[in-house]
This record gives sequence, structure tokens and C-alpha cells, in this order.
Amino acid sequence: MSAKTNLLNFDRTQMEAFFLGLGEKKFRAHQMMKWIYHHGVTDFELMTDFGKVLRAKMQDQVEILAPSVLHEQIAVDGTTKWLIGLPGGNAIETVYIPEPSRGTLCVSSQIGCGLNCTFCSTGTQGFNRNLQTAEIIGQVWLAAQRLQHQATQRRITNVVMMGMGEPLLNFDSVVAAMNLMRDDYGFGLANKRVTLSTAGMVPKIDELNKVCDVSLAVSLHAPNDTLRNELVPLNKKYPIKDLLAACQRYVANRPRATVTFEYTMLKGINDKPEHARELAKILRAVPSKLNLIPFNPFPGTRYERSDPATIEHFQTVLMHAGYVTTVRRTRGDDIDAACGQLVGKVQDRTRRQAEHLKHLENAALVRTELGLSP
Repeated sequence: MSAKTNLLNFDRTQMEAFFLGLGEKKFRAHQMMKWIYHHGVTDFELMTDFGKVLRAKMQDQVEILAPSVLHEQIAVDGTTKWLIGLPGGNAIETVYIPEPSRGTLCVSSQIGCGLNCTFCSTGTQGFNRNLQTAEIIGQVWLAAQRLQHQATQRRITNVVMMGMGEPLLNFDSVVAAMNLMRDDYGFGLANKRVTLSTAGMVPKIDELNKVCDVSLAVSLHAPNDTLRNELVPLNKKYPIKDLLAACQRYVANRPRATVTFEYTMLKGINDKPEHARELAKILRAVPSKLNLIPFNPFPGTRYERSDPATIEHFQTVLMHAGYVTTVRRTRGDDIDAACGQLVGKVQDRTRRQAEHLKHLENAALVRTELGLSP
């Protein structure tokens, strides 16, 4: 492990403090950020507007170290997934989704996830640790270099904190990284083009409301507490009523702001017309958009994807109730890059991964004994 400080861990305020500590002016921080985020330069010797003495100081004290790509996969629809290596033998996944008018990067915030949502493959791995700011913004930096996004049409126009992990459980590092995404000396994205998705950490939604103006998405997936307790165990601590109240507070001082509610469509579980009507009723007090997500299966899951006709009818009920409701187009599922499929490689600090593997082994044994194909 290097003893040097990684400059990718610094937002603008921290970068300014670093240069002031060297006896330099604040504008040096702005120059450094331009080199890193606008030009993709990490070699101090190439930073020609810094003097030789200052470059030597930086060489001694700091470094610019982004994560490395272990493997790259490109789906037939152009979706790109990178397996990114991290210290300790762990890995995370980052996904780029190209569309004609935009390019969206899905960024991870933790190695694994401790929330154990029952329909998400990331949760089967357990949790290892939070990512540092450098490891979060480093995913954006790395993707920008791989895509050469300043020089081509494969630009990053939107970033969504919807990869591995619960972003609000890694609050400080995620906020610092999102500050860099939105900073003019960073990636310069508009506030509304950076989205944080949470499973419902109510106190942290209120904390985010005070310090960071980004778009909010909530992984809801059920219209009542009984069903959501089963799908999203966090709901037992922060039930739907409390969650929706926090969402109301979040948009209260943001004119024309809406909360995007994500709803994974699970066959026979949460996809009935009465679920849609109940959902429409509980969201009345929150300026809302709904994003219906066809379930993306993974090994060992007991859930199935709702059929297209069921999803369409569910959407129609919500639209007739006055909600903007989209059905997320499944992207990158041929490379397991679709929503809920990100896995990476996690040295689990919990028992969950072993339990999941035991479940898969038992299921395979039963199928063998019954004479069924694997």
C-alpha cells in the first residue's frame, strides 16, 4: 500500500487546502483538477504550468491513482461492463449504457452490499467495505479514458449511483465523489444529471438534502410494508410512510423536482393491478416518476420476470392515474450488466455468500437426484 495521498480522494475544497498547505495559491488546485479531469493526465511531469520545485513536492507527497480494469465486456447493444480490481483481491463492476442522446454510467459505492434485498444478486455476496472517494470518482475517470469521451460520441452525460452497494451507507465518500462529478473543474455534469439511488436510508436522505443537490431515486419495489419487508428488509427499520415523508422533504425546496421510484417487476409477487392501484394511492403526496424494471434473473433466485403483457397493464394503470411511468429497457443482460445483476468479486465479511453457495449446491443436488438437467 502506497504511503502517498491519492489526489482522487480530494474534492475542490480539499484540493485547495492541500495546495495552501504547500504554500501555494488556491488556483493551483483548479489547475490540478483540470489536468486530472479535463485532460486525463496523471503524470506530474506533464503538467507544464507547475514549476519544477512544485512538481517535485507533489511527486514526494501525493499520487493520482485510479482503479485498474481487470476485464471488459461489450454487449450486443453496446453496453460496456468493466470489472475493476481493488486492493485485497476484491473487484467491483461499473457499467456504461450508450443511447442516441445520452451516455449513462452506473457507478458502485461499496464492495458488495449488506442490505440483502432478496431479488438482487449483489446482495448474495455479502459486504466487504465502503469504497474511498478515489475508488468512486476513479470509476468515472477510468470510463472517460476508456471511452475517450471528450473526443467521441461515447460521452458520459449522466452518472447514476446505482451500482454495487447502498450509496447512503458510504455517505461522505459518495458526496465528495458526486461533488467532483458536478464541479466545473471536475466532470461538469448538471445537478439533475447525477442521480443517487437508495433503498430507503431515511436519516441519510435528510442529510443529503442539506449538503448535495442531486436527483433522488428510491428502490421501492412494493406498495405496502408487508410485501416490502419481504423484498427490502431495510423497510422494517424505515417503513414506507417514513420513507415517503423523507422524499417529500427532499423535493420541497427544489422547484419542479421529482423523485424516481424504481419498481422491479416480479412475476406473481408485486405485479398485479391491485398493486399498481395501491402504488398510485401512496405516492399521491410526492412529485413522482415511476421506472418499472423487468426483473433480471441470476443463479439461485426464486423470482421470475413478469411477462410483457403484465408489465404493460401495470404501466397503463399508473399512467391513467396520472404518473409518468416508463419501462426500463433491459440493457446488457447478455453480459450480466443489467439492473440487479452486478456481482464483481467480493471477499465477504459476512456469512451470506457461503449460505448462498450452499443453497446453490443443495438445489443442484436435488435436481440431480430427481434426474433433472442442471
